[in-house]
Amino acid sequence: MHDYIARSVYYIGVHLFYASLVWFTVCLLTLVVRRSYTGKYWVWVASSLNFVVPLGAVLDKSFAAHLSWASPLGVIGEVGLRAADHATVVGAVWLMGAFAMTGRLCLRLRVASRDSQACQDRARSKANFFIHGTPVRFVRVSGGPVVSGVLRPQICLPEGIDRLLTNPELNAVLLHELTHARRRDNLIWLAYEISLCLLWFHPLVWITGSRLALYRELSCDESVIQRAHGGDLVSALTKLVNPQDGFLLHASASSFMSHRLERLAAQGQSTSRLSNVFLTVASSMLFVAGVVATVSHTACCFIHK
Repeated sequence: MHDYIARSVYYIGVHLFYASLVWFTVCLLTLVVRRSYTGKYWVWVASSLNFVVPLGAVLDKSFAAHLSWASPLGVIGEVGLRAADHATVVGAVWLMGAFAMTGRLCLRLRVASRDSQACQDRARSKANFFIHGTPVRFVRVSGGPVVSGVLRPQICLPEGIDRLLTNPELNAVLLHELTHARRRDNLIWLAYEISLCLLWFHPLVWITGSRLALYRELSCDESVIQRAHGGDLVSALTKLVNPQDGFLLHASASSFMSHRLERLAAQGQSTSRLSNVFLTVASSMLFVAGVVATVSHTACCFIHK
């Protein structure tokens, strides 16, 4: 039992070590590439999944016979042995953190579910319409436009927004929210939150959440720019963040307002296809390298078993 715990902790340690190295490289990569916010968003989505999907630990047993050169990471192995010696304490601490984070997530999901139900109830007497198959509802709520629902996303617009914004500005807002809905960003957010419940102790997983939130908004703005509605979106955002008009954007959108307006102001810089290709190829190589490195240091447990 002691060896099993030590080996499991070693697997997790090696996996998180290389996932962290990939994270730092991804961070540098997204800073170097100036364009393609949509590409950066998907790279950060992959990076968040890279923490909770230990492909290296899954594949190492299959590749063990072909990796005679595999060698253990001594420092992480020592940590695994020490953790095995204090398995009860370590397990109890992790469980308490996981339960606390799960409770936090359940509360947030309950609030989101309540808001989504309220959106439907308050909109029953309104003339709803659909945009590319996504329902759009006008509701009596404070705050700006938002996409509610995880499996069945819908766009909720505050009542009166159609009087505040011009038709081009409202269309720009709808294009932004439609990108969230069609891309299932709420479902991606839920997957990240579940990973946070499991890896609550890892600071990089927390930071990943802020990167996802930033590029989630910038990538949706990018889709509006590509349809030549960037100027209308700037005008709409300016009106929506004005408290005198009774509208305020939700925290996830308003927190990155300076970044969004800066990007929208430079809307003449179209997304480069070459940047997308470079970002995709480079990030794919990083993730593959991380898996190979993990396999090369975990297969040794089977080789020397």
